[in-house]
Amino acid sequence: MTDAEQQAASDGRTVDEPTGSSTDASILELRDLEKHFGGITAVDGASFRVERGTITGLIGPNGAGKSTTFNCVTGVHAPDAGSVVFDGEEITGLEPYQVANRGLVRTFQITREFPEMTVLENMMLAPKNQLGESLWRSVTPIVRGGVVDQEVEILERAWETLEFFEIDHLANEYAGTLSGGQRKLLELARALLTGPEMLLLDEPMAGVNPSLEKKLLERVHELKDQGYTFLLVEHDMDVIMNHCDHVIVMHRGSVLAEGAAAEIQSNEAVVEAYLGGEV
Repeated sequence: MTDAEQQAASDGRTVDEPTGSSTDASILELRDLEKHFGGITAVDGASFRVERGTITGLIGPNGAGKSTTFNCVTGVHAPDAGSVVFDGEEITGLEPYQVANRGLVRTFQITREFPEMTVLENMMLAPKNQLGESLWRSVTPIVRGGVVDQEVEILERAWETLEFFEIDHLANEYAGTLSGGQRKLLELARALLTGPEMLLLDEPMAGVNPSLEKKLLERVHELKDQGYTFLLVEHDMDVIMNHCDHVIVMHRGSVLAEGAAAEIQSNEAVVEAYLGGEV
């Protein structure tokens, strides 16, 4: 047995499996993640996994480190220690566009649509690697036909996605005129057009009325059934407990507990973290 084979055997892996790869069951893995801002530790050795094809909730009291964790995973912040592995490849420290290009896409608590563009125009900007983004391709006759063909394909996909989220009737409305819930649907629709494997949703139900919340959750479950994976930060405990396959609880920058919703609801440490011990 070679030295490499001996090392692989001691690690419990095959010799040709990357040392930083996630298990087949997990698509995202955080390992001892840390992030400091001056003398403040926002994330303190957080480690957890997200299984493929699941809806996983990330919860915790205000200041627990949830949003900073999201930002470290998606490249907004570079972690000070630890690593992030997505789909078998380490992505620690990559730029946000590089993370998105690998199929890990996020939405934001405050939506980031282009308000002076129509809903359809916002959608058309989402897909990656558009030939028309290159000036020479868009004006060179030899390749112009390919640009047009791709734009037609993207337009069809955009309409299909708008129909899926039932906002196709808003296609020609300016995005800035939409309600909060409609903007959340638009943002998720745009994220879907990038061709992700996993979506990180930051407060997807914030500012959404009950009817649109129901519609949004229905779409998330349909996408899960199609094989997509979700990790969501959400303060609405009814959403977390009724719709998540797995729940991860953060407190003071670390993972306090994780498990099925029923387990988390009865976990005394979680209740104390949320209620200050007044059980």
